[in-house]
Amino acid sequence: MFKMFFPDDIQESTYAIDFEKLYEEGIRGVLFDIDNTLVEHDADADERAVNFFKRLKSIGLNSCLISNNQEERVLRFNKDIGTNYIYNAHKPSGKNYKKAMEIMGTDLSNTLFVGDQLFTDVFGAKRIGMRNILVRPIAPKEEIQIVLKRYLERIVLHFYEKERKGKHEQ
Repeated sequence: MFKMFFPDDIQESTYAIDFEKLYEEGIRGVLFDIDNTLVEHDADADERAVNFFKRLKSIGLNSCLISNNQEERVLRFNKDIGTNYIYNAHKPSGKNYKKAMEIMGTDLSNTLFVGDQLFTDVFGAKRIGMRNILVRPIAPKEEIQIVLKRYLERIVLHFYEKERKGKHEQ
């Protein structure tokens, strides 16, 4: 029942992911959520984020921000980053995940999505068969509607961990 929300992988932080290894595995494009994935909610790109996108480019990875935020928010974050972006993406609809791959010139075989929410980010990627990584939210303080979703996410992640543990014991 919950499997449609199970991430392919979970990492502590976007910044802890081994993108060099992913490049070696054939990944050529990465889609990112912004808020609580790259920076705290509604924050501008900080030095860490700017340097991170420079690193991705030096590795040879294309990137695209895919956000449910309005254009003003995405442009403000992207000002010093200068990557591709899609705003008002209506995640978990798969339409803009596909559009992002078109923009980057990638496909499902070589594209990855990184985000902090199961019911929008991960579910949207899974709906179209895209590899995905769930990262822990950067900041604990969130809007009330996200706080409520986090409670439901904990239930899903409980079953995810239970299934993973069962596979490792076999």
